[in-house]
Amino acid sequence: MTEHAHHESGHHHEAGYHEVTHKEIQEGKFFAVISYIVFLCVITLLLKKHNRFAIYHAKQGLVLFVFEVGCFVLSIIPFLGWVIKTFGIVIFIVISLWGILQSVMGNYVRLPVISKISDKISL
Repeated sequence: MTEHAHHESGHHHEAGYHEVTHKEIQEGKFFAVISYIVFLCVITLLLKKHNRFAIYHAKQGLVLFVFEVGCFVLSIIPFLGWVIKTFGIVIFIVISLWGILQSVMGNYVRLPVISKISDKISL
């Protein structure tokens, strides 16, 4: 599969990232994957700041982590907090697994709500 075909395989391809090479994706995969595991996005942001594939996923992981912290803070509210925490955990696990799967496959993925915020992060 050519690099171009790899990126255009039905997954949204990000503007400005079309020049990312297969080698850059391969080198960034591990760091892209760990970016969706709680606060590990910070490791990617520090160690792979020149790998566009890894940073793309790290920025989404960072936004996801901020939402997770917000959910944790809201979980202190009696009863409502339990509901927020329970649904939040399920949603965050599903989104994280989707991001991890797409990272392993070498794809860019737009996560609902999260991508719109992560697009605004400049490093």
